[in-house]
Amino acid sequence: MEMSGLNNACGSNYNSSHSFSLMNIYARIIFDGSNFNDWIRNIQMSLRYEEKEYVLDKKLNKIDETTFTPKKIVEYRAHEKDTTKVSCIMVAAMSPELQRFYKDYWPYEMCQDLKEKYHQSARQERYEIVASLITSKMKDGESITSHLQRMQRYLDRLLKLNVKFDGELAIDIILHSLPPCYD
Repeated sequence: MEMSGLNNACGSNYNSSHSFSLMNIYARIIFDGSNFNDWIRNIQMSLRYEEKEYVLDKKLNKIDETTFTPKKIVEYRAHEKDTTKVSCIMVAAMSPELQRFYKDYWPYEMCQDLKEKYHQSARQERYEIVASLITSKMKDGESITSHLQRMQRYLDRLLKLNVKFDGELAIDIILHSLPPCYD
């Protein structure tokens, strides 16, 4: 689980001439233990752009370079390099307390541990959003605009969880949330 040399690798070797730096995107959401789903989604989207998302799902296993083909050795070294960079990014986007704990983890192991500790299952999150959506009613004195924006946020969160629903169903739910004067 621990990795050697991460602290050195995370030093000042960042290439400032990178054509499209995502460091400001990585740091937009600092993981503090209460926002795992938002944080990991931010990390995944940024890594997808960098074509490094695979390190979250693929464990880096040490190899014996004397018995592997040159192609396998090159693949391993590329994976190791990507893993080191992603570890730095993930740890940098955490609260100081979490940084101290996870500073020596590889991304795969870090993700597994974080999921066990902090991940609210997608099923539970979906249930809570649907419950809020279908029980939501426009409050007295609330503007129609703010109510519709709140309902839209619920629908957007469901879409982010890959929940498929018919557009007409969404309209029906929103219409149901309005007071009778809007019939």
